[in-house]
Amino acid sequence: MRDLVQRYFNEGLSRRGFTRSLAKLGFSAAAANALVSDLDAADAPAPESAATAGTGAGATTMEGTGGELVVAQAKAAGVEYVFTNPGSFEVGFFDALVDSQGPQLIMGLHEGIVIAMADGYHRVSLKPGFVNLHVIAGTAQAAGQLYNASRDGSALVVTAGLNDNQSWSDEALLAPRPGYDQKEVNRQFTKISWDARQGGSLAMMLRRAFKMSVTPPGGPVYLAMAHYALEAKGIKSEILPASRFLLNPRVRPDTAAVEDAARMLLEAKNPLLIVGDEVWKAQAVPEVIQLSELLSLPVALDRPAYRNFPSYHVNNVGAYPSESPYVKNADVMVFIGSRDAGGKLVPKMPEVSSSAKIVRVGLDLASMGRNYATDAALVGDIRSSLRDLITALGAIATKQRLTQLGAARKTALAANFAATRASVTAAIKATAGRSPVHPDELGATMARSIDKDAIVVAENLTAKWESFRFSHQQDEQMYCTNMGLGLGWGIGAATGAKLAAPERQVVCSIGDGSVMYSASGFWTQARYKIPVLTIVHNNKNYQTVRHAYHAYAGKMKNTDKYVGMYLGDPDIDFVQLAASQGVKGEKVATAADMEKAIKRGTQAGKDGNPYVIEVATARYGGGADSTWHDGFNFANSKMKKA
Repeated sequence: MRDLVQRYFNEGLSRRGFTRSLAKLGFSAAAANALVSDLDAADAPAPESAATAGTGAGATTMEGTGGELVVAQAKAAGVEYVFTNPGSFEVGFFDALVDSQGPQLIMGLHEGIVIAMADGYHRVSLKPGFVNLHVIAGTAQAAGQLYNASRDGSALVVTAGLNDNQSWSDEALLAPRPGYDQKEVNRQFTKISWDARQGGSLAMMLRRAFKMSVTPPGGPVYLAMAHYALEAKGIKSEILPASRFLLNPRVRPDTAAVEDAARMLLEAKNPLLIVGDEVWKAQAVPEVIQLSELLSLPVALDRPAYRNFPSYHVNNVGAYPSESPYVKNADVMVFIGSRDAGGKLVPKMPEVSSSAKIVRVGLDLASMGRNYATDAALVGDIRSSLRDLITALGAIATKQRLTQLGAARKTALAANFAATRASVTAAIKATAGRSPVHPDELGATMARSIDKDAIVVAENLTAKWESFRFSHQQDEQMYCTNMGLGLGWGIGAATGAKLAAPERQVVCSIGDGSVMYSASGFWTQARYKIPVLTIVHNNKNYQTVRHAYHAYAGKMKNTDKYVGMYLGDPDIDFVQLAASQGVKGEKVATAADMEKAIKRGTQAGKDGNPYVIEVATARYGGGADSTWHDGFNFANSKMKKA
C-alpha cells in the first residue's frame, strides 16, 4: 500500500492504474475513489503568496548547517517540543536551537524518561512526539520505553546522533560495535529505522520519519544522523509544511462488508462490541456510543491503554476475559479498533466462541485476524465505518424494530450495571477508614477529589479504578496508561501529557516500585514548571509480581516468603526524593487526609507548580502481610573488622 501511494505521488502510476491496484487489494470502487480524492486534496498546492512563489505552496528553500535544516523542518512539521537528553555528538542539532525561536527544548535526565515524555504528549494530543537521543548509548538506554510506545502504536519520531563506525575506525567512541550499525539496536521497537550520512538529505529523511510515524497503524520511527552531517555548513534544502507530506485520509469501508455486518447484528441473539485504542485515535467514541445504544449492545474493553467507552455507561460490561458470559455466549463479535483476541499465555480455551461470527472494524490490518477467523472486515477510518454501519442498520430495519431487538438486552444490561455498581459500593464501604488506606477507598477518594475532567496517567496495575468516570467526552476524566507494561513510563508520560493539555489537570497515579525507574522526571517538572500532581501509592511492594508468585502456588506461597518483593528496610521517602529535585509534597495515611492533600496539590497546580503526595497504601491479595526479605548483610559477613 505504501509503495502504491508513493508511486502515485511520484507520477509513476496514473489515477486509473492506482484505482485498479486498490481494487486488487480488496477496495471497493467507492472506497478507492474516496482514497484517491483524499490523496489528491492532501497533495494539492495552495495559492502561492509572494513569500512562497516559485518554491511550491508553503515551501521554502533554506541554506544552513545540517542541524539548522533539521530544526527548521521539525518546526515546519508542527513540532512544539523537543524531548531530549543532550550529548556532544549532536552539537550541530543543539547549536541550531539557540536562535531558532522554537521548538521548545524539554530536557530529561535519562533517555528512557524523554521517550516516555514524548509518548505521553502523543497519547493525549494525538500529534507525533519528537525526541533526540545521544548516539548509540542513549539509543540503547531508551529501548524499554520504545517497547512501550511500539506496543501501543504511539507516533514518535526518534532521532539521535551517529558516530560513524564505517568511515575510519570501527571502534570509535560511542559508536556501534564493530560490524554493527546503530539503527539495528531498536529495529524491533520501531516501524522502520534509518541512518543519514548526508547533510542535504536530513530534512527529507525527517519528513519521511514523520510521515511513517503517523501512517496507520502509528508507531515509533528512528533516524540516526551522522554528527558530521549535522555539523556540515552551507547546505541548501527544501523545507515543507506538514500539510504537504502528512496525509489524513478518511478511508470508507466496502459497502458490501458494511451491509453484511449490519445483517449479522440484526440477526444476532447475543452480539458483543469489543473496543480498542484505535477508537480514541480516530476520535470515534461518540459513534461507538451511538451504535451501542441503537441496539442495546454490550461493550467490552480489550486490554486498553485508554478507556474507549464511558465507564459509567449502562452498556459497559468491563474487560474482555474469555470466561465472561458475554464472551462465552456471543454469536456476533464486533472488534472495533481492537487487536485480535489473545496476547497472553496459551489460553486454556479459545478466547472467542467457535460458533461466533467475527466482524473487524479499523485500519490496522496487521492486527486483524491474527489468531481467529474473520467474517466481515470494515477496512477504513473508524468514524466513517461506524457511521456507515449505523446508516445501514437504519436502512435495513425500522426504528421500531431496532428498539424491539434491543429491548431484552437493555433490561439485562441495566441489571448487570446495577449489580456491578452495588458491588463496588460495598467493597468501598467494607474497607473504609483504614490506615494505610485500602486501594478501594483510595480510588473512590481520588475520583471525587481530582478535577472532573482530569487526565489520569496510570502506572499502577493494582490500583482500583471502578469509581472513576473515565471516557473521552466533555467533563469526563481520561485514563491513559501503556500496555507494554515496561516500568519507568509514568512520571515522564504524565509530564508530556500536561504539555499536550495545559488546560486540564494531569494526575500521575503511580506505584512506589515504578517511581524508582523514573524519579528523575521530577527534576524536569521543576525546571520547566510543569504542574503535574503525582500520587505515589506506597505499599512497599512489587504487588503485581507478588500476585503472580502467589498464584504459582509453590514454595513462596507455602512459606510466605516472597523473594525480592518487599521494598521496606530501608523505607523510601518519596516526598524527600521529589523535594531534592525542587518539587514539594506531603505524606498521608488516611482517606480524609488524602482528600485535603489533593486540594492542596490541585491548588499548587493552578499556581503552576508540580506536587507529590505519598499515600501509605494497604497491600491486598495473597501474601499481603508478608514483609519477609533476605537478611543478607554484606558488611557483617564479608568485611574485616578493625
